[in-house]
Amino acid sequence: MNRSWIELAFDRRFAGIRILALAGVLVGYFLLLQQPSGARDWGVAAAGVVLCLVAGKWVFGALLAQSVLLMAAHALGASTASSVKVLAAVTLFELAVQRSGRLLAAGATALALTIAVHRFEELPGGFLPVLYKMGIVAGVPLLLGSYVRVTRDAALHAREHAQQQELRAEQRLLAGRTAERTAIARELHDLVAHHVSSMVLRVGVARHVTAATGTNDPRITDVLDDLHSSAGAALTDLRRLVAVLRAPDQTGPETDCLVTPGALPAALESVVEHVRQAGLTVTPSVDPRVAGLDAVRGLAVLRLAQEGLANAAKHGGPGAHAELTVRVADDAVHVTIQDDGAGRARTEEPYPSGHGLIGMRERVDLLGGRLDAGPTAEGWRLTAELPALASDMEPQP
Repeated sequence: MNRSWIELAFDRRFAGIRILALAGVLVGYFLLLQQPSGARDWGVAAAGVVLCLVAGKWVFGALLAQSVLLMAAHALGASTASSVKVLAAVTLFELAVQRSGRLLAAGATALALTIAVHRFEELPGGFLPVLYKMGIVAGVPLLLGSYVRVTRDAALHAREHAQQQELRAEQRLLAGRTAERTAIARELHDLVAHHVSSMVLRVGVARHVTAATGTNDPRITDVLDDLHSSAGAALTDLRRLVAVLRAPDQTGPETDCLVTPGALPAALESVVEHVRQAGLTVTPSVDPRVAGLDAVRGLAVLRLAQEGLANAAKHGGPGAHAELTVRVADDAVHVTIQDDGAGRARTEEPYPSGHGLIGMRERVDLLGGRLDAGPTAEGWRLTAELPALASDMEPQP
């Protein structure tokens, strides 16, 4: 929030600058306009300038000294007494801007009594004129300075209150997000992770029964082994995801990124091998420079490859062939997945839409990239472009 002009103009840190400006105006007034005639006038003028400079640091002491100097100037009949009176009024204004309470009341009383003592011979008949002059010299600076101080403090308190409100709003937002993440993590653990764990256990039982009954068909064994390893990997990923949702700021083995830096090519190769076991022929082409991608973009590329190849294996049909291309060019990561749809019946609807494509598009949009997916003359084609960081473009060992 921007500070008001009152706060800037009357900030306590700028009191010395204001006093120096006043001293400069006073010196110019004495040298160019009033021009004291004698040593007495010059002495009073010099004392007024010195007290003006002192007021930058000791404003209350300077006001008391100016009150005494004003009384002495009137007693000596100095022509510069009016200038000292104006200077004392300005110092009282500065004191009212900076201080409040007893110190301010004492300074205002001292200046008012000085005016009363100078006009003492006019009392009691001239009581009202004397009272009026006391109000002009001491009362007006007191009121103006107090008004400026109250306005400045009110603006400061309003700004602090606004900052506290913003902080509370951010805390409520973070608390809401934490509660939402906790609820999602609980559902993932209670529903998805529970069923995946049950699948892993049942596959293990099936493998044991197969071995015990003498059913040694390698095809069944391979399928069970693959299903067991896939379910185990999914369960591990789910546990990591639940740990990240519950404590996103903590680091450790359970909250480490699913793709460690430099391991993306190996992870992509693992995805390709897994899809090949499902009956899809895949020809990969992976740029070695993708190993230098940061964890977020590396995970995005891995998820795009997993979802795209899974869709190709599901909808392309038996005997389909797919090509996976991941390359780094033009300060961006380009991912292309295309299949020929050789095993899909021509009467089928091409690739029904689902949440997988929506999730991929959201992930790409979050990183500021773009994703295009749709049918081709032969099968299906998916292309994605992710902006890469400048450090990602450096060659990796």
